[in-house]
Amino acid sequence: MIRLAIVSPCYNEEAVLHESASRLSALFDDLIAKRKISDDSFVLYVNDGSRDQTWPIIQRLHESNRFICGLNLTHNVGHQNAIMAGMMTARHHADAVVTIDADLQDDITAIEQMVDKYEAGSDIVYGVKISREGDSFIKRSTALLFYRIQSSMGVKAVYNHADFRLLSKRALDELSLYRERNLYLRGLMPMMGFPSDTVDDVISPRFAGSSKYTLSKMLRLATDGITSFSTKPITLIIGLGAVGMCFSLLMLVYVLVSWISGHVVPGWSSIMLSVWFIGSALILSIGVVGEYIGKIYIEVKQRPLYTVEEVLGLPQESA
Repeated sequence: MIRLAIVSPCYNEEAVLHESASRLSALFDDLIAKRKISDDSFVLYVNDGSRDQTWPIIQRLHESNRFICGLNLTHNVGHQNAIMAGMMTARHHADAVVTIDADLQDDITAIEQMVDKYEAGSDIVYGVKISREGDSFIKRSTALLFYRIQSSMGVKAVYNHADFRLLSKRALDELSLYRERNLYLRGLMPMMGFPSDTVDDVISPRFAGSSKYTLSKMLRLATDGITSFSTKPITLIIGLGAVGMCFSLLMLVYVLVSWISGHVVPGWSSIMLSVWFIGSALILSIGVVGEYIGKIYIEVKQRPLYTVEEVLGLPQESA
């Protein structure tokens, strides 16, 4: 039987924690009774600089529930970094780690299938969304659009997979060697090349609270997902420049023909149109290149991804 850790990042999740802990504890009791996981398996809630009562609730849950452990970060570092903090902490104390958001919109019954597929030889098991009825229309539409754009840019990732997955200790040890600061875990997992499998994940509505993934955060994640794994945007800029040059040559031919034939060449409108077109293309191009330069700036400083303030109740390190 394996020692399983469930890592769950939390940012202002006071409304869902009691229900989340209750459901995960019931799942553990069931899996222990089936002799699929050991009775020293645990849930590690990662408090990502919450401003509400999230950490005090985790502390109280730890005192009353033998499965609940806690990891308190000194400040908010973002969803991906919080997951990384939990995984890197739990990997020393578990044989396999499952990551899942605290709101439990992902299907926790799929965790048993993940364990079975781990036992069958998979180092990574992805939860793949087969239904997103629990998501809002905007979130569902933008997510599907992003997956298509990501694929067209050459980013290798599992379609319709977010951050609900199981990783073996071997996969976690390998992941610890990836030192990048601009984390996009969905893209890193397939890069490791370990045996993998999938389980079906049916998304449910949140039973309390509201999503902390705002539109701006989703756009930031989408940008990281593309620019961290693909240089195609820069290639597209080169293509845009070539198209602009061809357009300019056509305009030159048109002007010369008009001048030879004696026709009046329109002045202000055509000039302003050209200026706005070229100016917008230049600004866009500089912005895309700047995004890559900004990532280099962040990476070379090699600052820590997170700082741990307190750890609650982890079992002894596994062999």
